[in-house]
Parts: sequence; structure tokens; C-alpha cells
Amino acid sequence: MRILLVEPENNAAAYLRKGLTENGFAVDVARHTNDALELAGQINYDLLVYDGANRLPGVPLFRSAAQQMPVLFLSPRDGKPVGFSDLLTRVRSMLHWGPGAVDGILEIADLRIDLVRHRATRGEIRLDLTPKEYLLLSLLMRKSGEVLSRALIADQVWEINFESNTNFVDVHIRRLRSKVDDPFPKKLIHTVRGTGYVLEDRG
Repeated sequence: MRILLVEPENNAAAYLRKGLTENGFAVDVARHTNDALELAGQINYDLLVYDGANRLPGVPLFRSAAQQMPVLFLSPRDGKPVGFSDLLTRVRSMLHWGPGAVDGILEIADLRIDLVRHRATRGEIRLDLTPKEYLLLSLLMRKSGEVLSRALIADQVWEINFESNTNFVDVHIRRLRSKVDDPFPKKLIHTVRGTGYVLEDRG
């Protein structure tokens, strides 16, 4: 799921972006509403998170000029800043966990991601994933059955432009496979030659 965070304060933006990324979301940050409008016109975001405490102008324009998307306002409650755990709960509630997720759980065959507990398992075995491996697996599972290009994976997980003369994405897919697929008879992460990767249960 991709989030556009509108936050003019550098420290607050870095803190929120880090926390949301570690919980499986791809996050772009805009300092001003004009920048946010430009980004929203180029990318289909699932949610706009807006720091209402800074009273930035132009938010109503997002719905009409950019796209129809839910907006979460971070308004302080009783004079206190919104805590991150509260923010995360509200973000997950608004996104309804994304396609295919039921009560915060994504499942493909015996592979399971618990988005609440930030945990991945195959059968009864817990998978020891790094934060980026978890984010990569979450992306593949949310897009189950859809072939994802290396460029899209690089952008969504590492927020970098993929260069075709590198094997950066392939190396990380190989490492993920060593934990998700190699120890198990059924393989779920498949290579689509010349295109990218897909996670699906092929029986």
C-alpha cells in the first residue's frame, strides 16, 4: 500500500516515514501541498496522511484535482500530538489492510503474514525476515497473481530507480526465496522471464 505523507517538519516527516515503512507501507513525503498535488497527479496513492496541526493550505484540492483517495488528518487530541501507535491503527483501519487481507492477515497457500504482529510464517515455522524482506514479501503477497517488474519492486521497496544493468532486485529476491521457498516443497515465488516476479500458488 502506498501512502503520501504531507508534513513540512523534517524531523516529524523522517520519524513517521520510518515507522510506516517498517510496518510494510511505501511512503512518499511532500513538504508542501503543491508538491503533494504534483505527486498525487503522477502516482495512485492509497491514502493521504496530512499533518493538520500545520494548517497547510490547499487540502480540498486533493480530492478534485488529483484523485479520489481517503485523507487522514493528524490533528492533535486535547493538545497532545498523535502517537505513532494511534496513527498506525488509524492508517490500517482506513486502508482495510489492502486487497486480500482479512483482519490484518494475508494468506497464500501455507504462507501467512500477520500485519498486526508484523510476523510471517509458513505452516508452523516462523520466517526470520529483515525489515526489507518483510516489505518485499508483503508487496508480493498484496499483489499475488500479478507479475511485478524489477523497476516496480525497486521503487516500492527501496524507493530507488532500477537500473537494468544491475541484479540488485534479483539478489534480494534470491535471499527472500532462501527463507520463504527453499526449505519447503511448494514454491510460491516465481520468475517470469524478461518481466519480473510473481507470488502465487500454482498447485
